[in-house]
Amino acid sequence: MENNHQEMTKSSFWANLFKTPTEKSELEEVLLSMPPFKNLSNKNMKLLMKVLHNRIYAANEYIFYQGDPGIGLYLIIRGEISITEEIDGERFDLALLTRGDFFGELALLDDEKRSASAIALKDSQLAVIFKPDLDEFVETHSKDGIQILRGISQIVATRLRNLNQDYFTLYNKTRSK
Repeated sequence: MENNHQEMTKSSFWANLFKTPTEKSELEEVLLSMPPFKNLSNKNMKLLMKVLHNRIYAANEYIFYQGDPGIGLYLIIRGEISITEEIDGERFDLALLTRGDFFGELALLDDEKRSASAIALKDSQLAVIFKPDLDEFVETHSKDGIQILRGISQIVATRLRNLNQDYFTLYNKTRSK
C-alpha cells in the first residue's frame, strides 16, 4: 500500500496540483532564459506553453534526420544534442547544444528539408513548437508573436554572421598557402 502512495505522489497530476501559482515550471524557466521568449507577457507565455509539445529522447536517439521535412523548432529543457551533417558518407559535427539552446528554427521560416541531423547524446527532454501552432500564435497574439519571430531572426542572423566569419577565415588560410 505504501508503494502505491509513493507512486501517486510522484505523478505529475499531484505535483502540479500542489504547485503554487508563483512557482515556475522548468519549461517556463528555460523559455524565460531564451531571447525570443524572455519578454513575453505572462498571459501569452502561458498560452505559448499550451502549444508546446513535450518530447523525451534516449541517449543516441535521432530527433530528426538530414533530409526530413522541417516541421518545428526544438527547445532543450534537459540533455545534450549534437547537430551533424553527412556529406559523401562522412559525418561532420556542426554544433553541440545544451539546456536553453534551440535548433530547427529554419523550419519556422521556410518549407525546406532538414539540412542536418539532430541526435540526443544523453537522455534529453525537449519542447517542440510546430510551425502551424506558431503561425496561429503569431496571428492571434501579433505583438508577442512578432517579438518571438524577431528574436529567432536575430539568432539566425548571428549564426549566419559567425558562419560567414568562419568561411572567410578558412578562405584566407587557403589563399595564403
